Amino acid sequence: MSDQEILDLAEEFAHYRRTVLEEVEVPGPAAVRRTARGRGRRRFATTTATVLALFGGAAVGYATMNGPDREPGPVDPTSAPSASPSATATASATASPSATASNGGASPTVAAPNGRIGRAQLLAATVSLPAWTTPAECPTGRVRLGAEPAREGVNELVALDYGDLDGDGATETVALVRCLFGTRGPFQVVAFDRDASGRVVTLGRVAGTASPTPGWVTALDVRDDGEVRVEVLDVAPGGGWPMKNSQRQWRGYRWTGDAFDQVSGPSTFGPNPRSADLSITATDLVLTPAADDSRSGTVTVRIRNDADRTPPGVLFTIELPKALRPVGDGWSGCDIGTGSTVLVSCQISAVPAHGEMRRTLELRVAAGTSLAPGKATLWTWSRDPDMDPWLDNNSDDNESTFGYR
Repeated sequence: MSDQEILDLAEEFAHYRRTVLEEVEVPGPAAVRRTARGRGRRRFATTTATVLALFGGAAVGYATMNGPDREPGPVDPTSAPSASPSATATASATASPSATASNGGASPTVAAPNGRIGRAQLLAATVSLPAWTTPAECPTGRVRLGAEPAREGVNELVALDYGDLDGDGATETVALVRCLFGTRGPFQVVAFDRDASGRVVTLGRVAGTASPTPGWVTALDVRDDGEVRVEVLDVAPGGGWPMKNSQRQWRGYRWTGDAFDQVSGPSTFGPNPRSADLSITATDLVLTPAADDSRSGTVTVRIRNDADRTPPGVLFTIELPKALRPVGDGWSGCDIGTGSTVLVSCQISAVPAHGEMRRTLELRVAAGTSLAPGKATLWTWSRDPDMDPWLDNNSDDNESTFGYR
């Protein structure tokens, strides 16, 4: 081997140390189910490494750099698909046409580029990101993905999985990406590949959040047959809404040659069972003098549930000026807090479906205390036994006011 060949080989080995060793990490549980996929590629890598070993230890490292990428780390755990009506789409994977080369009358098939892209490699690349289907100020087009914790307005790379999506015999990469725009996502699942020169290219958008549903994406799973399964929720967690109260679905997608079409799982969500439709109103408060020079009056609060479901519990809250004090048995089950205003929170029995509840509350102004006419605000919402709120199908009428004078 000439001195120049040794120098070239040393340079390639240094490049290998810089770009590949940082990608090596211990495979997680998700790598177990991909073992069968990689056996053929590992046999090829082993044969290549054996041949290159004849040229010295540095050449073996170079062979590793050009072989398959590392097995990916764990992605979010998966569970069995929910028993829901399946989508009727029946798209099938279309193999990409193979390039051929003429060689003395023979036309051997050229292997498709290896599209397994490691996490660090994808974070280092500028990728073409499809448009977001959920309206948000999220970067799109030619962007860089960010690692957790990413800053607001940056597309965060959440998880990766791998599989042969287009039937060309090579592996592609599927990424779960989230735009950190507020607490509610949005998410999209995007498939990436490499072109013949090794550059990262976007194969297409698989799925993602949309309005009104799905509101959240929790996991992805690429099957051995190339189907990409995505777990979605109807309601995004946040704003007091816990993820446990959201409906979950697994939906499957397959590459058709032009785009990803849904081929399995439900395509819509039904009404969330943890939802109601409450409204609240109250009569005005008219204060009348008492014998001790105080003034008092009553307010009748009316809470109605127009949904088909009865929530486990209902709360309502009233914010009062400090001069108005709750008195009497009508406030049973209420917590009264005093600060710059009087804030009263009351737990009441469940309001039945298409039913209502009325409660009469007495309020008093102490003798010698002045109170100008004004308005008080009240709210209502339903809750579960853990005090987590239910959805409300029409939250505009969950707040109201009443006058006092």
